[in-house]
Amino acid sequence: MSNENPLWGAPRIHGELLKLGFKVAESTVSKYMIRRGRPPSQSWQTFLRNHADAIAGIDLCVVPTLTFECLFVFLVVGHGRRQLLWFAVTRHPTAEWLAQQIVEAFPWDAAPTYLVRDNDGAYGLAFTRRVRAMGIRDRPISPRSPWQNPYVERLIGTLRRECLDQVLIFGERHLRRILTSYSLYYNRASEHPSVYVVEEKRLC
Repeated sequence: MSNENPLWGAPRIHGELLKLGFKVAESTVSKYMIRRGRPPSQSWQTFLRNHADAIAGIDLCVVPTLTFECLFVFLVVGHGRRQLLWFAVTRHPTAEWLAQQIVEAFPWDAAPTYLVRDNDGAYGLAFTRRVRAMGIRDRPISPRSPWQNPYVERLIGTLRRECLDQVLIFGERHLRRILTSYSLYYNRASEHPSVYVVEEKRLC
């Protein structure tokens, strides 16, 4: 039964055996089940690798300024070429603002098939509705699992080490200017050639 039904666990097989009249403990069923070396479905890592060209990852990072103000940077990274596709800066990242950034980042038919993100409360109903309307499949990662969104997390770490930790940020305009210069450098220095020109447009 275990061999013919690889997706069945011990509770399911135990229940089926009871229906057939076999009185056996669930622990016994678990003990004699066939052990498989790999999960029956593809792992998260396999999913990311198989669909890299159709996946974009997004995240928010906090940047303190010289006057102890907190600015939020919204980043969009393409998994296929691992390029920084889009960035934007704001003091207050609302769901409506984030939804508008997705539209700005992926005009017309440039939207990815999957969007990987964390479970930040800023991604509200307006954001999820906009993503769904654009035909993008929203894929939030598991709680406290940043490794499931690796390219954005790595970009944020690189951005901090190579750029933000080396300069003092005076305000929004200064941060935008710094990020524009860094994004051009990052995409040129990457192993893969840049496909997108990164330009953040300020919203009124």
